[in-house]
Amino acid sequence: MRSPACFLSCFLFCAGTYSLFAQNHQLRAYTLENGLPQSQVYDIVQDQEGYLWLGTQGGGLCSFDGDAFQVWNKENGLLSNYIHSLYSTRDTLFIGTNEGLSLKTRKGFQNFGCPQINQFFSFGNTLYLATRKGLFQWCGKTGIEQVPVHPEIDTSSINALFFDTSFFWVATNGGLWKLDDLDVEASVKQKLENNNFTSVLVHKGNLFASTFADGIRVWDTKKWNDPLLIREPLRINSLSIQNENELWVATDNEGISILDAGTFEEKQKLNTANGLRVPHVRKVIADSRSNIWIATSGGGFYAYFRNGFAHYDRDQGLRGNQVYAVHSNEKGVWASNSEAGLIRVDSLGIHPIPNATDFPEVKIKAITSDIHGNIWAGTDGGGLFFYGAVSRDSIRTRLVDSMTVLTDTLTLMKLKTRMLGTDVGFPSNWINDLHVDVDNTLFAATYSSGIIKFRYYPKKDSLAVQKIFGKQEGIKDLLIRDLSKDKENRLWYATKSGDLGYIKAEKVKHFPTVLNEPITLGTILFKNDRVFLGTAGRGIWWSDLQIPLQFKKLVGEKKVSSENINQLIFDDQGYLWAGTERGVDKILLDADTKIRDVFHFGRNDGFKGIETCLNAVDKDGLGNLWFGTLNGLGQYVPGNGTADIIKPSIHFQELEINHTRVDSIDIKSWTNNDKVLQLEPGQNQLTLTYRTIDLDHPNEIEYRFKLNETEWSPWSSGNRQNLVGLAYGPHLFLAQSRNYRWEESDPIQFRFHIEPPLFKKPWFQWALFGAVLVLLTLLTLLYMRRIRIRNKAEREHLHLQNHLLSLEQKALRLQMNPHFIFNVLNGIKAMGAGKPEKMNTTINSFAVLLRETLYNSRKDRISLEQEVKTLRHYISVEQLMSAKPFTFDIMMDTTPDPEEIMIPPMLIQPFVENAIRHGVLKGEGEGKLSIRFYTSKNMLYCTVTDNGPGIFESQKVVAKTDHQSMALTVTRERLVSIAGKDALHMEEIFAEDKTVAGTRIRLKIPLLTEY
Repeated sequence: MRSPACFLSCFLFCAGTYSLFAQNHQLRAYTLENGLPQSQVYDIVQDQEGYLWLGTQGGGLCSFDGDAFQVWNKENGLLSNYIHSLYSTRDTLFIGTNEGLSLKTRKGFQNFGCPQINQFFSFGNTLYLATRKGLFQWCGKTGIEQVPVHPEIDTSSINALFFDTSFFWVATNGGLWKLDDLDVEASVKQKLENNNFTSVLVHKGNLFASTFADGIRVWDTKKWNDPLLIREPLRINSLSIQNENELWVATDNEGISILDAGTFEEKQKLNTANGLRVPHVRKVIADSRSNIWIATSGGGFYAYFRNGFAHYDRDQGLRGNQVYAVHSNEKGVWASNSEAGLIRVDSLGIHPIPNATDFPEVKIKAITSDIHGNIWAGTDGGGLFFYGAVSRDSIRTRLVDSMTVLTDTLTLMKLKTRMLGTDVGFPSNWINDLHVDVDNTLFAATYSSGIIKFRYYPKKDSLAVQKIFGKQEGIKDLLIRDLSKDKENRLWYATKSGDLGYIKAEKVKHFPTVLNEPITLGTILFKNDRVFLGTAGRGIWWSDLQIPLQFKKLVGEKKVSSENINQLIFDDQGYLWAGTERGVDKILLDADTKIRDVFHFGRNDGFKGIETCLNAVDKDGLGNLWFGTLNGLGQYVPGNGTADIIKPSIHFQELEINHTRVDSIDIKSWTNNDKVLQLEPGQNQLTLTYRTIDLDHPNEIEYRFKLNETEWSPWSSGNRQNLVGLAYGPHLFLAQSRNYRWEESDPIQFRFHIEPPLFKKPWFQWALFGAVLVLLTLLTLLYMRRIRIRNKAEREHLHLQNHLLSLEQKALRLQMNPHFIFNVLNGIKAMGAGKPEKMNTTINSFAVLLRETLYNSRKDRISLEQEVKTLRHYISVEQLMSAKPFTFDIMMDTTPDPEEIMIPPMLIQPFVENAIRHGVLKGEGEGKLSIRFYTSKNMLYCTVTDNGPGIFESQKVVAKTDHQSMALTVTRERLVSIAGKDALHMEEIFAEDKTVAGTRIRLKIPLLTEY
């Protein structure tokens, strides 16, 4: 008896099948809808900057940067819109048309008439033109000229040329030629075979020469025996070697045949059955990243990718292009098919699955299989769809003999489809996800009814709803988006409002807004002890499976292509794959769950589905990934060849000076060398445009720049930099790019120098400086002359004032000296009658004092020691003349010594005289006179103290007698002129009983020394 699973497998094998050979082999078409000017593309070439150039039949010339087309035709100066061949050099594009040669440079087109050019061939420094009427060569400025080779070749249509390091191989419409030189005097001129040869090449010792109608001839170049004939395909347009050892044969009626270049066995076909819109292929080339481009006549051109992706859509057997759910089991890959039911994909092809008789036209959002191999599908509004085999016992009787009848019981398997919805007791018709437990219990996540636990017995057609987990059980948000089990057998759910929870042992554990915001959680994925969440608009989050959950956003130096995460799955190599509305990202994580690298796959990488569907992803038993998208079903086979990752290159494209494009120079020739563009002073605004061409990811190139020694700018998509208000002098501009893999180009640099204006030039500045210096010198000399004249006048004026002041001081001293002499003479006169001896002594002392006074009066400064000596003589004279005896003392506490300190003469004597006359002699008791000298840092101080009746009492007596001391007045004036108005201070001295005990006079003058 066969098992139901075995029966179902056998049944599916017999169902309708679309062969997997009908898959699209990673082809992407570019047609009129994409901007191509004409669908007949006869040649493709890639230039050094990375642009693809396409020659069309009737549409002219166009360039392609991976995203957009730019077109040139006869209205732009092209010789003809019918292009047969192209060839690119560093700065020139050679265009072979049906009317001759067009050259495209940055300045425009140049045209030269000649027969139709079928192919360009470069050898040494010469560019040859294979035309419909012989061989021509490009002669530079003089144009083109024909190259005579052989009379038959000169009149034939040359379709191809090839050089194998020893010989030239010329394929014409009349035969295949072998030459040792492209010249009429060539010593070897051998025609190997007559036929219409369309292409020729040599690869690993074999010469391949294709004919249009009789297949391919293969010669062993070491033996040169009779050629091997490859009969198919026929009607060959061109040959090329791709992927190291594959011979790609382009035909005009069967697409492309890919042969092993060593065994000559056919490996694959590319034709209308597996992706090409038309069977007429003109040319196949490989670009710098080893992607293959196919030019067709009538179907535009195609990109052929080598990165492990395959694509299935309506053209390959799907009922529709919208694949909302994907599930893999041992029988194959199951996928929903728009609103048209299910399909299954296995090694034999695509199998449409018959629907139930009452199957509604609704979306299938979830697919799973139970332990018996039965398929379950959850729909939008139609409930559950069951598809499986049901066993049925059948009794068969047979007659053994006339007396014996035997009964056999046979188990028959019958295919069963069933819709289970609210009409048969299922709680909801809206199913978002399904999960099957090991005991064949099913869980259905619904839109608004929570999670339904149920079992179905197909043999009895019995549905048993065991439990509904809703709000009463603890699920706060009933719009469930995904279900998934962890290794602890907990069934987790994610909701639209951002809630997360799990069911274990019939109990719900609910975690509200686990990301702290009401962010829609679309998918749950478990890996070891971590859980990953895909969100709508906020990227991918992860947490260790520890309660409480602490989610962190998945971040790294690189970012995923979109924050809208529809699918999450790990492949067998440990990469995390994320499906978004922009394609899929292959994410490499480190041990700390940070992004180390991101590989993005979109339409230009062979992932043609682009917009993925929520949770429509699975991994089959071979490790292949399957993605459901709005544009079909995508498959990724790990380990398949990928396009070469190469370092990007960046090129300057345009230069503008003061908003005017500069066509007089080729900016490419000024790149990365010591040439310096000289600019006028007013040309200080430059705009530089630079570009990196990536045909696979044209919109993911980023650029940065810097001027002179500044820092690099941040990376951005801008490739045009406007430099405004540039300073005069030399400048160095650098630009750099990086591709989608963050591979950085080598920087390019452009040097220019802005000539300073006349007033900024050094010679002018030095001349101006010299003129200013001469002028300033003259002005300075004139000014100094005026200053000298004015200073001379001021010096004479000051000298006169100083002389007058000196005369005034001397006059003051003269005023003082007669007064003093008058007083002494009066005293001597009084002594004459009664005291002749005392008078003689007084006269002698007075004579010494008078001699010193007269000596000192002739000097402006005398030493303090001399002044004190004179004071002692004066006081001695006063003691002799006085009727009342008195004593005196002179103390000196000065730094420096008294003999070094200089003071004006006769400055202290008037105050001493005043103290004796009005203090000592007027007081009661024995008179006492004290004189003290001391110094500070800058001043010399002198105090004169007596024990008389006090200064104020003396002033009253003076006022009454109308007597005024001339000497004291003159001395006051001298002190004011020497030391200022506060130089003199007088005060009375009081005893303990508050009575006046004398007078103290304190004066100060600036401290002067003789050195």
